[in-house]
Amino acid sequence: LVHDRPATKAGDLVTLDVGITLDGYIADSAFTFAVGDVGAEPQRLLDVGREGLAAGIAQAVIGNRVGDISHAVQAVVEAAGFSVVRSLVGHGVGRSYHEDPHIPNFGEPGRGPQLSEGMTIAIEPMITAGGPDVYVHDDDWSISTSDGSLSCHFEHTVAITKDGPRILTLAEDRVGAGLLR
Repeated sequence: LVHDRPATKAGDLVTLDVGITLDGYIADSAFTFAVGDVGAEPQRLLDVGREGLAAGIAQAVIGNRVGDISHAVQAVVEAAGFSVVRSLVGHGVGRSYHEDPHIPNFGEPGRGPQLSEGMTIAIEPMITAGGPDVYVHDDDWSISTSDGSLSCHFEHTVAITKDGPRILTLAEDRVGAGLLR
């Protein structure tokens, strides 16, 4: 816990980014929660964050490239008038956190490493209502926007399969079901 910042209050957005290791394999997931009633614009930010994640996941198919995921996220976010954080990116995930390839939330379609069956990646749009710049706090983990604008972060670990993307971090049929929808 970071004790040098005020407690959350109604209208805040709070992100939890959680990693789990089971039998030597890692899954990574994040979700941004609204604290109380956040109002229309923060709710729109949350909705666009989830839409950006869904657009990226839809591109996580055999034969596509990392840039296809990146561009899909960026197109959704910027069309809504929000910014994509550029200094933090998604990543490969397996036996270590933050494996290759890096999965930016911006870029050109058709560029970057090609996706192949069996790859497991973490797609994680981090978007802001203001500019794209962020800073890391003294705890080396907590992150805030440089301009104080609201932000959100959604992440799923996704396997590239012959049947299309398989989301490995859905909460359905597990303890806490419904929390990550």
